[in-house]
Amino acid sequence: MKKWVYRIFLVLFVLVELLVSNNSYAQKKRYDDLSTREVLKLLKDACKRGQMANCYEAGQMYMSSDKEALKAKGKKLINKACDGGHDNACDYLKGGLARDTGSAILFYSSIGLIGFAIFLVTIMMFQDEEEFKAAEKLDDSEKSNAPQENYGIVLRYSKPFFKRYVTPIVSTMKSKKKIKEKYKRKLASAGLTNVLSPEDFFSFKIFLIVGFPIVFIAVRVFLEETWPLSIIPVVGAVGFVYPDIWIKGRIQQRQKDIIMAMPFCVDMLALSVEAGLDFIAAMTKVIEKAKVTPLSQEFETMIKEIKIGASRAEALRNLAWRIDLIQISSFCATLIAADSVGASIGPILKSLAVEIRQKKSSEVEKAGATAATKILFPMLFLIVPAVFIIVAAPIVLELVMEKK
Repeated sequence: MKKWVYRIFLVLFVLVELLVSNNSYAQKKRYDDLSTREVLKLLKDACKRGQMANCYEAGQMYMSSDKEALKAKGKKLINKACDGGHDNACDYLKGGLARDTGSAILFYSSIGLIGFAIFLVTIMMFQDEEEFKAAEKLDDSEKSNAPQENYGIVLRYSKPFFKRYVTPIVSTMKSKKKIKEKYKRKLASAGLTNVLSPEDFFSFKIFLIVGFPIVFIAVRVFLEETWPLSIIPVVGAVGFVYPDIWIKGRIQQRQKDIIMAMPFCVDMLALSVEAGLDFIAAMTKVIEKAKVTPLSQEFETMIKEIKIGASRAEALRNLAWRIDLIQISSFCATLIAADSVGASIGPILKSLAVEIRQKKSSEVEKAGATAATKILFPMLFLIVPAVFIIVAAPIVLELVMEKK
């Protein structure tokens, strides 16, 4: 495998070298075939079309002359290039830099960096290939059994890259334990445990530091805009923060869905327990009869935990930890307390269902009461001015016509 990696690296590096040298040779040959006057004419024509680099180059050629008149022309062209945004021209005017200073160093440095980048990418592509393919097959088998859900266009197109190239690096970091502790509960609350691991999520954040600037540059080139490249660090910072904002929104939406589904699920659970079913069978009945909601999915996860050996109290604690919601925490705490003293959970579930419905009704009433206050500001700034214009416009027009 290592021999193939080095062979592919050498082939790619030679191809890049040939392309760059051919391009440089072709450009040099194109100028060598022309006289100085013809080269100057070509550069000045390109300068007139707004190509500031050619203005700068023509100015440099004039500045190399001994005649003061030609030097004045050259300085004028360099000033024009500087005014047009050519940084080298501005630097030349400030410090009197020589023509093409350090160009050879930059050229060969860029060739070396390109070769190093190709080497790294080649190694990353071929290292642990069998292990990655096995993990990919395992993920595909899990996805085929799990219901498909849209997690957003950014994650969909970023996941193949960061999972393949960034996650293996993050998995070897010394701070891997801190990363797990920081993002494990967030991913569980967002319902993304089967989609992303904590290492994957941190890799997602790191990948977007580069991904967002690449998209920014691509859009800038495609739209032919002149957006300043100095905002690329800001775009990269936005890419790092974006996954946190995205997962926070998913958690809030999921918690709202759970609160909406709670009354029906708890009612069904209470009816099933009072009908003679035990707790596990009642939970199974709720999953069968209720619509697919985040709460029913969490109940299903809880049943699986109990079936593999977890106690009912432990499974309920895990449920409260994953959802991270006050209503669910009090619900689980009540069931754990009832289970610890051996009380019948049927009446408890029934009273919990009544309490949840009352809380939901009070929250709806509270939202309705605050709606009038929330609509006040749009009315003041949008509706009232429009009504005032409709009412006052005829009066104002009539007064203006009378003065005339």
